Formats: sequence, C-alpha cells, structure tokens
Amino acid sequence: MIGALISETTGRRIVRRVLSGNPPTVEVSFEDSGKTLGVATTGFGTYTSVIRPDGSIFGEGQGLMMTQDGEGASWQGTGTGKFTAGGGVSYRGMLFFQTTSQKLAKLNGIGGAFEYEVDAKGNTVSKVWEWK
Repeated sequence: MIGALISETTGRRIVRRVLSGNPPTVEVSFEDSGKTLGVATTGFGTYTSVIRPDGSIFGEGQGLMMTQDGEGASWQGTGTGKFTAGGGVSYRGMLFFQTTSQKLAKLNGIGGAFEYEVDAKGNTVSKVWEWK
C-alpha cells in the first residue's frame, strides 16, 4: 500500500550520453533539491536506461541526497518509463535507501515508490511515497 509522501524534489538533467550496446544504453545524470521527510535536501544521481522492443524504457540508478548540515543518504532504484509528448520521459519505480543520518533515519529499511518526470528541456520533478 502507498503511504505518506516522503520526498518531493525539482531539478535539472545535467548530462546525457549514449553508451555502447545493442540496444544502446543511455546514461543520465541530474541534480535536484527539495524536501525529504520534511528536511531540506539537495541531491544528485545517475541512471542508465534502455528502450525495450515495445517502446517502453527500463532504467536503474543510484544517487545521494544531503541535508543542509551535511548529513546524507544514498539510494538505489529501478523503474520503467515511457516517452511523453514533446520529448519528455515519465518513470515509475522503486527506490531503496541507506543512511546514518538521524534526520533521515526513517528511510532505512523502507521502499519508496516514485514518480519521476523529465520535460523536453531537462527539468525534473520527483515524488516518492513510502511503500507499506
């Protein structure tokens, strides 16, 4: 069951590159900021994606988020997506966290169901809910 909203961020895609392979793998890096568990955070991450024969996208990634006083949490995730009108991308998936931060300690041991949107200009919006 989907629980409470635990994170909401906005940001920007900063790098895209095509890696070798058949089908080709695309690597994307981004930076974002917002709130996680009510705490202001900034973060960054990298994910790789491949386009499946049916046109859907499969991606895997990892990243870090930091509080304003230097506490942090890492995440790993997997998701599926699709291209949107105008050249954007929309993903849905799961994140798993690890932290020693007292402020973000609730992240340990939970799954986060996410929505991640990227518009054609590279602007990102992410929302994560606790999966109960």
